[in-house]
Amino acid sequence: MLKIQVNKLHTLTGHNDCIYALVEGPDPRFFYTASGDGMVVEWDMDNPKDGKLMAKVAHSVYALEVDKERNLLFIGHNFEGIHVIDLENSKELWSIKLTDQSIFDIKAIGNELYVGTGDGVLIIVDIESKTVKKHIKIGKKSVRVMSIDPSKRQLAVGLSDNSIKIFNLADHSPLHNLEAHNNSVFALAYAPNQPILVSGGRDAYLNIWNASAYSLEESIVAHMFAINYLSFREDGKYFVTCSMDKSIKVWDSHSFKLLKVIDKARYAGHGTSINKVLWSTYNHQIVSVSDDRQISIWELQL
Repeated sequence: MLKIQVNKLHTLTGHNDCIYALVEGPDPRFFYTASGDGMVVEWDMDNPKDGKLMAKVAHSVYALEVDKERNLLFIGHNFEGIHVIDLENSKELWSIKLTDQSIFDIKAIGNELYVGTGDGVLIIVDIESKTVKKHIKIGKKSVRVMSIDPSKRQLAVGLSDNSIKIFNLADHSPLHNLEAHNNSVFALAYAPNQPILVSGGRDAYLNIWNASAYSLEESIVAHMFAINYLSFREDGKYFVTCSMDKSIKVWDSHSFKLLKVIDKARYAGHGTSINKVLWSTYNHQIVSVSDDRQISIWELQL
């Protein structure tokens, strides 16, 4: 088994409520978090102790996304819509009222912004014209998570009706409907450098899909409770999952073997549900956020 050393480098505080959203900046030295208190905070990997407040909105924030080309940060303001921050000067550029529902995920590619809402709608926003292009009702239950395969121009969407739906980004037509899990799909990511889609759900299973045929290759009992999110290392060799069971797990992307468990008992990890995890492309450290209102930064020596 691969020997992995884990060091907890930092514990960051400042949010006054559960932290739900986490995204890497266009400059990967920075990352952004958002929480139930409506605060959106920028953190610097080189000097992580001092967060910078970027925005404070009236309701909770579950979703953040960055547009690397335009240097923008999109904030999913629950029951309202999106706010758009210019990261060059930390100013709000525009906002758009979209929904009276929760916004669970946002993804940007090219000139389009995909917004997934609590009533099963995929809203497509034109970034340049700042207008709504399309509403697509794709399910009766919440759109929870999305992942984009830029090479095939496909969008995978995980829903609370237990399914994963695949769309063609060119014309937004549906391509596949996968009966994926026994409960809500919360975690979803295409692997870099191999045709694999990995999903995780409230059923605590990890499912490995062939992203060419969308056939199920493997199903793994991965955690004790719901898998909330997953993130690949930039080279695609490994990925991490985080869970309501308060643990982070490190996996091999080829064998899908469990390599390491990071938890409170062994590594002074989080004391409550871990909601998001990010494998930084800046320094390959791992960032995790939790219901305990804390952000942890981990160093893994693989």
